[in-house]
Amino acid sequence: MRVLFTTFAARSHLYAQVPLAWALRSAGHDVRIASQPDLADDITRTGLTAVPLGEPLNQAEDAAVDERALDPEYAANPHAVDMSTWTEILDIAETSADRLTPDYVQGVFAAWGPLILRYLSWEMTDELVRYARAWRPDLVVWDPLTYAGPIAALASGAAHARMLFALDLVGGMRRHHLAALRERPAALRDDPMSEWMGWTLAEYGLPFDEEAVTGHWTIDPVPDSLALPVDGVRVPVRFVPYNGPSVLPAWVHRPPKRPRVCVTLGVSDQEVFGRDRVPVAEIISAAAELDVEVVATLNAAQVASLGNRLPGNVRVVDFVPLDALLPSCAAVISHGGSGSFHTALAHGVPQIIVPNRLWDTVLKAQRLEEAGAGLRVSDANRVSAVELRTLLARVLDEPSFAERAARLRGEMLATPAPGDIVPTLERLTALHRRPRPVGVR
Repeated sequence: MRVLFTTFAARSHLYAQVPLAWALRSAGHDVRIASQPDLADDITRTGLTAVPLGEPLNQAEDAAVDERALDPEYAANPHAVDMSTWTEILDIAETSADRLTPDYVQGVFAAWGPLILRYLSWEMTDELVRYARAWRPDLVVWDPLTYAGPIAALASGAAHARMLFALDLVGGMRRHHLAALRERPAALRDDPMSEWMGWTLAEYGLPFDEEAVTGHWTIDPVPDSLALPVDGVRVPVRFVPYNGPSVLPAWVHRPPKRPRVCVTLGVSDQEVFGRDRVPVAEIISAAAELDVEVVATLNAAQVASLGNRLPGNVRVVDFVPLDALLPSCAAVISHGGSGSFHTALAHGVPQIIVPNRLWDTVLKAQRLEEAGAGLRVSDANRVSAVELRTLLARVLDEPSFAERAARLRGEMLATPAPGDIVPTLERLTALHRRPRPVGVR
């Protein structure tokens, strides 16, 4: 069968799809990955076929414009929108029953729909629809932030599935919203999600379908014990780390003389925002005060923020694949990004999370702490070296953290690998695939 993966132009989201894409390719299926031109080189470096569509997303450039919100003069403007905090005011990861009022949930979709979910892939929607109608994929696998995917699938008759990269925040919030709408009179059932998706679907002669929001089914790499409930069919899949092309330095193979602690802030913040949203200097300083070996994966901009002097027990590297590094680590300190979080789970490494407050990092840190496999800072907005040092000392000294992390690793290893779910995807595709809609543009 023909399988079209689609994501917006972010390497971390692409990397989450690569193992399943290769599993399908290895099973004999024709696989292609569509995204904005920004991602084309990264796709081809995976050995898979890239389909660049639309205009470049240029997230880093757009983020630089949003930096004006930090300017005191701009912030003093009564009409200014604080782009750095609105996602916290209308948090799509909110789970508190007290806050999840009908008005709050509706506000989340009214804001997140056009500002995030629509923005990330809308400029390539028309070209993706044309491509899907020409190539005729049997299955479209789409990133849950890339709503051009389900629209192209509906327009071409393909079956389609979300492939989660993290907790199912959209599905969870959507469940609350639909329940709230059912309690309101029909005349007051304002649904921002169906409105902005419905307008675009109508351009292709298609009605709004709730499956456009959550897919025919959901492919979920989050371990069952940490995952949020998913409506409809959920296909669990084992997270398989993919870090891109790399060469391992010799020191990675040598056992460390002291407990090794990895510090990583991932690539998303630097690529999307042009800066880190967590304090790299404070993190490294706090970790280095203990009797450990610190390995910090930092790019040039992050290294420059540290100044000229580093403690003797800190090794700074531009890049080393976490999949190779973490098995030698006693703990990892990260921002809670999807790749870092899941790779640590895959190797049974206890985690300390300093959430960057993007997407699910705060909620994910909370669930990890409740599972006993790590700790989180108490307030991501006010990180102190003293607190970080205390958290790290606990994780290293108390055996329960390593034991619980090992338990989560065992749970992941018991989950079907990408190759194991290929027959399930084939069966579900045959069930949901339909003839291409006729009489539409």
